Amino acid sequence: MYKINIDNLEVFAYHGVLKEENALGQKFFISTEITLNNSSTSYNDNIEKSVSYVDICNLIVKVSTGNKFNLIETLAETIAERILLEYYKIKSVKVRVSKPSAPIPLPFGNVSVQVERSWHIVYVSLGSNIGDRQYYLNGAIKTMAENPLCRVIAISDFINTKPVGNVPQDDFLNGCVCVQTLYSPHEFLDFLHSIENKAGRKRTIKWGPRTLDLDIILFDDLILSDGILTIPHAEMANRLFVLEPLIQIAPYVIHPVYKCTALELYNRLK
Repeated sequence: MYKINIDNLEVFAYHGVLKEENALGQKFFISTEITLNNSSTSYNDNIEKSVSYVDICNLIVKVSTGNKFNLIETLAETIAERILLEYYKIKSVKVRVSKPSAPIPLPFGNVSVQVERSWHIVYVSLGSNIGDRQYYLNGAIKTMAENPLCRVIAISDFINTKPVGNVPQDDFLNGCVCVQTLYSPHEFLDFLHSIENKAGRKRTIKWGPRTLDLDIILFDDLILSDGILTIPHAEMANRLFVLEPLIQIAPYVIHPVYKCTALELYNRLK
């Protein structure tokens, strides 16, 4: 990977809480550090594999002058998101917005905020055992693909599996999908819950029948457990219906706790 840095691009815009700031405007200085997905451009001089910093500058100016935000934090977040959505080759971006004329009644050199946004790789387990199971799974994938903050990268085959637990119910149809997303883990969880709710998911019986079940299995190499969300999924290493679709699309993805591949976990459990 390599980086493109743009330092202190000067923009005159109308951001701020005060009415005078919105009416009169002021100078802002915007800097970015952009990380691209491949490292071959500098070696083969192929412009198609890079990104034009002139185009990035024009996009920053367009976002900055085409909007009015109370907070420069919002300006920085918006710039970062627009850059990532506009250029597929960019993996992550840092944006710093400086406001040298901020209305502070004390001597100061500068005021700035910095945000960092990046694409995350997420593996999602899908399951359904009520109604048209394939319809629900395909509908969930379609909703993910239609969300501008998500990119569906790979989809496994769907497999028929026996239910887990002591609740009498029909067989499940299970699969796995790899998604790139700009959401944070909890934002992505909320998004998945919204898809489940749209499909009529009812949470009345633990491990009971459901129209749609969407679980975050892996989120980058993150290890998280906060009472709301556990990543990696606590049961993924014990579930063939999770691992079998996962190894179709990512056999060598590493479990960040066990330090082994999904394929190794599958072979141990099998």
